[in-house]
Amino acid sequence: MTRSQTLITLAQWLAGEFENRSQALDQPAWFVHLRLWHRPLPHTIQGNLALFAEQANALYLEQTYRQRIILLKETQHSHSFQIQYLALKQPRQFRGAAANGSKLSELSLTDLELLPGCTLMVTQQDGTFTAQPEPEAKCYFQYEGKTRQVILGFEVGAGRFLSYDRGVDPETGQSLWGAVLGPYQFNKCQDFAAELPLD
Repeated sequence: MTRSQTLITLAQWLAGEFENRSQALDQPAWFVHLRLWHRPLPHTIQGNLALFAEQANALYLEQTYRQRIILLKETQHSHSFQIQYLALKQPRQFRGAAANGSKLSELSLTDLELLPGCTLMVTQQDGTFTAQPEPEAKCYFQYEGKTRQVILGFEVGAGRFLSYDRGVDPETGQSLWGAVLGPYQFNKCQDFAAELPLD
């Protein structure tokens, strides 16, 4: 499949291990020190590049959570792309797979389920990709038997990733976790771009 160089750049910038150590040290009352992984799948999903994402508190790296798949899709508009989030049917089965990429060779489309409303439109400007939800879109997922809502969004550049993901109460819209007081500011500490299946 032919992919634009711009999409490949987006995938390369996203692929890696990130941490927000500086931010957590500067503002410990507001930002937890997190480790975030975007590990490329060794194969495409329906012809699209895909990344396995999860994160952990830096003090408890083995206790990863928020496992999800980030699907990168071309659109009909030049320099505009789409991010589709997919959930894992059995997230515990792939727990820790971002740090141990060999587990991801077993992952297939049958392990995943679509998350309606969890789609972002990505645009590029001034050396940064910005991903935002479509107007009126609402992203819901199931966690511990309850319906949760998250407002998604990010910016990514060479070596840095800003996460605007914010959990909200589906009934009141009140912020519950995440980027309540601004984005989590991650710096790339390990690059996984070479693992992208670009051939």
